Parts: sequence; C-alpha cells; structure tokens
Amino acid sequence: MDKASHHSGLSKEGQIMGTIEEKIRQLPQDLQKEVIDFIEFLLNKKVARSNRKPKLDWIGGLRDYRDQYTALDLQRKASERRD
Repeated sequence: MDKASHHSGLSKEGQIMGTIEEKIRQLPQDLQKEVIDFIEFLLNKKVARSNRKPKLDWIGGLRDYRDQYTALDLQRKASERRD
C-alpha cells in the first residue's frame, strides 16, 4: 500500500499524524529523541504563552490625545499602518 492510499480514509489531522509518524520512524533513535524534546519545548512554550498575564503598562498612554482623536480615528490609523 502506498502512502497516499494509506492515508486516504483519514481526516486531515489523521493524515498529518500519519505523515509525522512515518517521518519519525525513518530517523535514527537519537534523532527521534530530539523530536520528542522539540515537541515538549513547543508544548511548554504554548503553555507559558497562554499563562502569561497581559501587560497593561500602555493604559493611559494616549490620554494627551483624548481631545484630538476619537476611538474610531485611532482604529483607522492603526489599520492604515498595518496595510
């Protein structure tokens, strides 16, 4: 059975997992350990990012411009900068 037909009945997530497993099996054991370490690093990074409290030191930073710009003006300016 070729790789394409092996994964054809699986969901997209299942196909991705199957591809990952196939590639990991091709690696020597020491590199398989590095893959596990890297996955653990990514998981820890994701958890650390989601547990971090947002910085709120910017609050009040635009106080001096309150009379010059509306919230809509500021949203438009921010949108222009992203384009």
